[in-house]
Amino acid sequence: MNDNKKEVLVSMKHVNIGFKSGTKVRVVIDDLNLDVYKGEILGLVGESGSGKTTIGRSIIRIVPTLSGTILYKGIKINGKIPHKLDRNLKTKIQMIYQDPSASLNDRANIDYIVSEGIRAYHMYDNETDRLKKVNDIMIKVGLRPEHLKRFPHEFSGGQRQRIGIARSVIMNPELIIADEPISALDVSIRAQILNLIQEFQKERNMTVIFIAHDLSVVKYISDRIAVIYQGQIVEIAEADELFEIPLHPYTQALLTAIPIPDPHIEKNKTIKIYHPEGPRPVTSLEEIGENHFVRGTPEELEEYRKKYNSLKK
Repeated sequence: MNDNKKEVLVSMKHVNIGFKSGTKVRVVIDDLNLDVYKGEILGLVGESGSGKTTIGRSIIRIVPTLSGTILYKGIKINGKIPHKLDRNLKTKIQMIYQDPSASLNDRANIDYIVSEGIRAYHMYDNETDRLKKVNDIMIKVGLRPEHLKRFPHEFSGGQRQRIGIARSVIMNPELIIADEPISALDVSIRAQILNLIQEFQKERNMTVIFIAHDLSVVKYISDRIAVIYQGQIVEIAEADELFEIPLHPYTQALLTAIPIPDPHIEKNKTIKIYHPEGPRPVTSLEEIGENHFVRGTPEELEEYRKKYNSLKK
């Protein structure tokens, strides 16, 4: 993470998000407080249905909030906002989707798909400039300019995801929300896509929110990691420290689920399960150590502090 990491780009304060089912509202994000720093890669990790994708989609204004505030560079962006601000946000915040096949228009050629955003927001001087921008970004994602006249179905899954990345990065955004961008891809090319995202992040000093369910993948790419369970952050820390000193039992359960290359160790390891029963107790997210926050009851937090202090010695 670079030196300007403490400049807050996105701040979510007491955010609640839910979906209506008949006359009832099912809350999926519960009193979320989260700061995203400029220039960092923040990993959001949790099981399917934990709410991590909903968090990303609320920032990009695809999903509305029930209450709370989302600030972008100090300006409120959730709820009703001025048209000019909404238009500006669409250039500054971009998304890379999970399924490249579903997110690309099969009836449009690659030139149209990649340049759709800069056309809509007039982000080029003339046709020569537009074509140069498109050619340059195609080369940077590892594709050739001659691919521009082809259609999405002519490409592999990895190539389609590169096209999706090109479509987002050509807008020169300040924030990219990468929603499980490698989960639909073959294992052999996942690292290539992760490296590509990292390269763009460093080159352009972008902020990236990287959403995934695989904690090992999130550690590979992230500066900080927030662990999400049932719509709440249960632990957030620097990536290395989260792996070295996991405090919340759900974080520990996720870590034990990571496969170990040695078959003998993998066979004999103990898998931790975290499925608490009964009513959920009142908990709070507190700073246990420097920039290391954990959710728990007062009694649990005291135990986490003791464990943290003993392991940090």
